[in-house]
Amino acid sequence: MKNSLSILTVPAFDDNYLWIIHDGHTAVVVDPGDAVPVEEALQKRHLALSAILITHHHGDHTGGISALLKKHAVPVYGPAHPAIPSVSHVVGNAQQIHLPSPDCLLQVITVPGHTREHVAYFCPDQKWLFCGDTLFAGGCGRLFDGTPAQMLHSLDTLCSLPDQTLVYCAHEYTLANLRFAAAVEPHNQILQQRSLDEQNKRNQGIPTVPSSLELEKQTNPFLRIRETSVVNTLLVQGKIPFPQDDISHFAALREWKNHFA
Repeated sequence: MKNSLSILTVPAFDDNYLWIIHDGHTAVVVDPGDAVPVEEALQKRHLALSAILITHHHGDHTGGISALLKKHAVPVYGPAHPAIPSVSHVVGNAQQIHLPSPDCLLQVITVPGHTREHVAYFCPDQKWLFCGDTLFAGGCGRLFDGTPAQMLHSLDTLCSLPDQTLVYCAHEYTLANLRFAAAVEPHNQILQQRSLDEQNKRNQGIPTVPSSLELEKQTNPFLRIRETSVVNTLLVQGKIPFPQDDISHFAALREWKNHFA
C-alpha cells in the first residue's frame, strides 16, 4: 500500500519557505536555499533525503545544494542554468517525473517571468503546486530577466490548474502583497476578509502559505488583470493613459507594485 505524503514547512533566512515532501521515511526537498534547516528537519523526523527539486537559479533557492550533496548522494532536478550547481536531471515543460521514494508523480511546468528558466512542479494526485517565485500568495515575483508577456502567460498557465490546487510559494510576502491588492481593489470583499484572516495567522506565528488557487483567483490582482475593477484603478491612478492590452496592463501593475510602499 502506498504511503501517504505530507509536506513539512521549513522556514529559512528572513522570509523563505523550503518545502519537504515526505512519506514518513524518505523525503524530497524543494529549493533548499540553506542546508542547515533542511538537515535539522530531516534528522528530527528521521527522514532519508532521496531527491532535490529546484525551480530557478537564485541563491536563496539553490545555496544549500552543495552541502546537502556532501551528505546525500541524491539526484538534483532543475532547469538548465549555469548558476545551479550539480543538476543531474535537467527538466522541461510537460515532463513527468516519477519519484519512487517517496512515491510521487510530478509534472514540470515552465513558468518564465521572474527568471527566464523558471519551472514549477505540480503533484496532480495531491493537487500541490511548488511554484518558487512565480506566483505568490496575493502577488507574483519581480521580473528579473523575464518579460511581462512571459510572466502573464506563466500565471495564465498556472490558473488552468484545478481551483483546489494548494499553492506552495517560496516566501512569506502575503501581508505586503495583500496591502497592495487592497489598493488595487479596495471594494473586493473576499480580499478584505482574506486580509483579516492572514493577519490573524501571522499574529499567531502561523504561515500564510499554502493558499488555494481558487482564493488567488479571487484576490490576487496579478491573476485579475482582466477584471474591469483592476483596469479602472490603473486608469484612475495614472498607471496607464487609456485602456490597452492585457500585457500592457500587467506591466503597469507590476511596475506599480515595484514601488508600492
